[in-house]
Amino acid sequence: MATCVENCRARALFSKYVINIPQPDVANRSNCTIPANDSSDAAGDDVWARIQEEARSDVEEEPVLQNYYVDLILSHNSLESALAAHLANRLSLSNLMPTNSLQELLLSIFSKDPEIGWSVRADLRAARDRDPACAKMVHCFLYYKGFLALQAHRVAHRLWAEGRAAAALLLQSRTSEVFAVDIHPGARIGSGVLLDHATGVVIGETAVVGDDVSILHGVTLGGTGKERGDRHPKIGDGVLVGAGTQILGNVEVGEGAKIGAGSVVLRAVPARTTAVGNPARLVGGKENPVRLGRRASLTMDHTSWSDYVI
Repeated sequence: MATCVENCRARALFSKYVINIPQPDVANRSNCTIPANDSSDAAGDDVWARIQEEARSDVEEEPVLQNYYVDLILSHNSLESALAAHLANRLSLSNLMPTNSLQELLLSIFSKDPEIGWSVRADLRAARDRDPACAKMVHCFLYYKGFLALQAHRVAHRLWAEGRAAAALLLQSRTSEVFAVDIHPGARIGSGVLLDHATGVVIGETAVVGDDVSILHGVTLGGTGKERGDRHPKIGDGVLVGAGTQILGNVEVGEGAKIGAGSVVLRAVPARTTAVGNPARLVGGKENPVRLGRRASLTMDHTSWSDYVI
C-alpha cells in the first residue's frame, strides 16, 4: 500500500513536467555546440538529469560523438522531446511519413498522456537495474531496440484507444520493420518492463503484461488458432519470461513467476512458481511446486531451478 501511495505521489509530481513539453533548442542543434548545463530543465526529473549527465560524459570521452549527442539529447529540454525526435528519426519514411510530422504526432501523444512519460522512466530504470550490460541509461535510450520499440508501442496503444487505428497500425508496422519487435497496438503493457535483446518478440492484441516484467528475445505471447475475442496471455507483475518461450492462449502467468527458456506454456502458471519444458511443467510438480522467494523478473535468474549436470 505504501508503495502504491508513493507511486501515485510521484506520478502527480511528474505530470507537471510533461503537460507543456519544451521544444528542442534548434539554434544549439544547428551549430552542434554543447548547450550549457541548465539544471532547471531537469528539475524534479532525475532520469532526464542522469541521461544528460551521462551524455556529457560520453562526449568528453569521445569528442567524435558530440554532434550525435547534441542532436539527440543535449539540444532537447525534456526526455519526451528527445524521445519523440529519436523515434521519429528511426521510424519515419522519406516522402511518405516525414520526420517532422511523425515527431509532432509523438509529442502530441506524450502531452495528452503523462502516464507514458512515467512508464518511459520506469523502463529506463528497469534496464539499468536488471541488465548487467546496461552501464548507462543514455545507452539504453539511444541504442536498445527493446526499449525504443516499447515506447513506440505506448504511443500506438494510445492511438488505438482513441480509435485512430490507421495511425496505430502504421506505427506498429514501422516498429516491427525497424526493431524486429511486433506488438499489436491493442496489447496492454505496464511500466518498468524490460525487453532484453528483444529481437523476435511478438505480443498479440488482447495480451496483458503487468508491471516490472522482464521478457527475453524470441518470446511469443500469442493465440492458439483462429478464435476471436480475448485470446492472448495475461502476464502478471514481476514475471520473467526466458528466451524463445511461447505462451499461447488466454492463460494467466501469476505474479513473480518464472518461465524457463524455450518453454511452451499452454496452461496457467501459479504465482511465484517456475515452469519449464515443452509442454511446460511446474518445477517441483503440480501438487507441491517450488515457490520463489522474490519476483523472478527482478533477480533475472534463469538457471537456478535446474539440477542438470554435465
